[in-house]
Amino acid sequence: MPFTFKKLEVPGVILVEPRIFPDDRGFFAEIFKASDFKANGIPENFVQVNHSRSQKNVLRGLHFQLNPKAQAKLVSVVRGEIFDVAVDIRKGSPTFGRWVAQRLSDTNKRMLYIPVGFAHGFCALTDDVEIMYYCSEEYAPAMERNIIWNDPQVKVEWPVEVPLLSPKDAGGKFLKDIDNNFEFKD
Repeated sequence: MPFTFKKLEVPGVILVEPRIFPDDRGFFAEIFKASDFKANGIPENFVQVNHSRSQKNVLRGLHFQLNPKAQAKLVSVVRGEIFDVAVDIRKGSPTFGRWVAQRLSDTNKRMLYIPVGFAHGFCALTDDVEIMYYCSEEYAPAMERNIIWNDPQVKVEWPVEVPLLSPKDAGGKFLKDIDNNFEFKD
């Protein structure tokens, strides 16, 4: 199998490691294979791919879209390194408000699967970071919400003290005040 799938501490979030085939010309790797992903708990039909570039210390997030336009995401790094975060926002979940993070880079080629019902954010750890992420729903601005990066209830341990934020991210809401229509289903 060209992938390794590792379930993380917060159920639903999965670290994906592709098998890399290097040679003297460079490398080859499969990034997505629907049958392997589905067999390992990632059933998404990704419909949109985004490419983002950030400078060091840029923090984007914590973003999500409400139902019925909720997005699952598969995040990968094309250049540089990020601290990638998923926060469980499913009401009634035993891990509600808990977060999990992974360092993703162009060197380790790891990807993070973030299911529906989670907020997502990342911090650029190097200059000129480029990420690509696959989404299970198209972007719907009216359905987008964001939780403030330093929410005292969530307590993400970001690797930067003074991040570079967009006005939208600087104005995010607390988890306890956010419009949220996700329910935990056992």
